[in-house]
Amino acid sequence: MPGNEPNINNKATAANTYDAIVIGSGISGGWAAKELTEKGLKTLMLERGRNIEHIKDYKTAQWNPWDFPHRGKTTEAQRKAYPVIHRGWAANEAVMDYWTNEQDCPYVEIKPFTWWRSYQVGGRSLLWGRQSYRWSDFDFEANAKDGIAIDWPVRYKEIAPWYDYVEKFAGISGSLEGLPHLPDGQYLPPIPLNCVEKEVAARIKKQYNNQRHLFIGRVANITKPIQSRTNCQFRNRCWEGCPFGGYFSTQSSTLPAAMATGKLTVRPFSIVTKILYDKDKQRATGVEVLDAENNQTYTYQAKIIFLNASALNSAWVLMNSATDIWPDGLGSSSGELGHNIMDHHYNCGASGVIPGFEDIYYDGGRRPTGFYIPRFANLYNDKRNYLRGFGYQGSASREGWSRNIAELHIGAAFKEALTEPGQWTIGATGFGEILPYHENKITLDKQVKDKWGLPVLAMDAEIKENEKAMRKDMVQEMAAMLTAVGATNVTTWDSGHAMGHGIHEMGTARMGNDPKTSVLNKYNQVWDAKNVFVTDGSFMVSSSCVNPSLTYMAFTARAADYAVSELKKNNI
Repeated sequence: MPGNEPNINNKATAANTYDAIVIGSGISGGWAAKELTEKGLKTLMLERGRNIEHIKDYKTAQWNPWDFPHRGKTTEAQRKAYPVIHRGWAANEAVMDYWTNEQDCPYVEIKPFTWWRSYQVGGRSLLWGRQSYRWSDFDFEANAKDGIAIDWPVRYKEIAPWYDYVEKFAGISGSLEGLPHLPDGQYLPPIPLNCVEKEVAARIKKQYNNQRHLFIGRVANITKPIQSRTNCQFRNRCWEGCPFGGYFSTQSSTLPAAMATGKLTVRPFSIVTKILYDKDKQRATGVEVLDAENNQTYTYQAKIIFLNASALNSAWVLMNSATDIWPDGLGSSSGELGHNIMDHHYNCGASGVIPGFEDIYYDGGRRPTGFYIPRFANLYNDKRNYLRGFGYQGSASREGWSRNIAELHIGAAFKEALTEPGQWTIGATGFGEILPYHENKITLDKQVKDKWGLPVLAMDAEIKENEKAMRKDMVQEMAAMLTAVGATNVTTWDSGHAMGHGIHEMGTARMGNDPKTSVLNKYNQVWDAKNVFVTDGSFMVSSSCVNPSLTYMAFTARAADYAVSELKKNNI
C-alpha cells in the first residue's frame, strides 16, 4: 500500500550478501519474502521482469470501456506477437502488457503446450483466477492408494494449521459446507449465489440425496476490509490490478508486509541463471544473475535460497545449475528433476436454460467468482473407469439484449428485443486431475536460445487415456445434472486440452520421503542442497482437481518457518 513502496535495487552494490534470497515474486515468492523478513532475515527478492507498483501501475484499472482504443480487442500485430496467449481467453487489450514477450522468451513444443507467462513483480498473482481450496487426505493419500508415482510425505493434519495461517492473512471468502473431501477454512463472509444458482443448488442436493453440492466458489477476494485493504467492489476487473486491494496479490498483501519490516530489497530485471553450489560445504552459496537490461552478470550470496520462479522456470534454474557433480542440474540425483509435469484439464462441460425465472432480472452483478461443484467421482462408494476426479466451475446469468439478433445492434428486430431480457442460462466447465506421469517432462534445449542467449525449455507432455476417459464423464455428468434439475436445451462441449492451458503447472521437482525418488524432502528442501527450498508448483506430487495456489501458500509459509528454525540451529 502507499507508504511501503519497494526498495528497488536495479544495480549491484558492493555488499551483495543477504540472509536469504527469494527467486520470483509471484504468489509463493511473495509469501516467502513476507515470512523470511518477518522472521528477521535480510532478504533479496529477484524478479526477472519489470517492477509494477501497487495502484500506480494499474494503468487501465480505472478506465471506462470507451477509453480502450480497441474496446478490449487485440490488434493484428498483437495476435502475431502473442500466438500462445491467443490460444485461449487470455488475449484482452487491458492485460496484454502483463503477458511475457513471446519473441524474447520462446520455448519448444515437442508436444503442444500452452505456457502463459507473466514476468513482472507480482508475477501471475496479478492475473490469477483466485479460486482457493484446501486439499484433503483424499488428495494426499491418493498416490499411495492407487499405486501411482510416489506417496506424499505429508498428510492434511500437518498442513491444516498452515492453511489456517495463510487464509487469515490472504483473505478468502467462502461458505462452510462440512465436506470431508473439501475441508472448510478460515473464511470471510461468502459472496452470494444468485436466485437461479440457489434454486439449482437446492435441486441438486435433493436430486442426488445430498451427495452432490453446489455453492459459491471460495475465492481470494475479501468481503470485509483486512489490513489496509478495502473489500471487493464487485467490479470483476481483477486482472487489471485492483486499486482497492480487494483481492490477494503480491502487491496488495505480502509485499507491503515484507517491506514494512525494512528488511526486503527487490531487484527487478534480474534473470537468475544458476544457483551457485559449494561441493565442499554441500551447500548453495548464492545465485548468478543476468541483468535483463544491461546484460551484465552479478552474483549475490545468502544463507538460504527460496526458489519460486514457477514450476517450469524453477526447474529451468535447477537444470541450468549443473555442476560436475550433477551434470543434469542441482537436485537431479534422483532422475526426477523436470519430470512428472501436471496441470488441470478443462474446456469441457455443459450448459442449458433454466425456465421459470422470467420475472427476475438480477443475476448477481459483476461478481469475482461463480459457483463450484466439488468432486464426487471415485469418492466413497462411487467407482468409475478411471482414477481420480473433477470439479466444476460455472455460473447462471440472464441473456443480454442482443441475443439471437442477426444484425446484433441495429434495426427493428433489435428494438423489439429491448422490450424484455432473455432467458436464464446456466453452465459449467469441469476441472479434472492429471496423473503424475514420469514421461511427461521438460528438458533444456541448448540449440534454441532466448533474447539473452540462454537455453530454453522443451515441453514433452500430454494428457493420456485416464484423462480422456475422465473428460467424457465430465461432459456427460454435467449434462445429466442440468437435465435432472429441469434445464432445457442442454448442450455440451469439449474443445480439447493441451498441457499448460489450465495455468496450473506442477510437479517438476516433487517432494518425497526418499532422495532416490524425489527432488525435495517434506519441508521443500532440495535433498542435494539443504539450504535451497522450492515452494512453488514444482514440489507437487499429485495434482488433485482443485486450484493449487492456496496449497502453495501454505507450504511456503511452513517451509519458511522450518528454514529459519534450522538456520538458527546451524543445521543449514
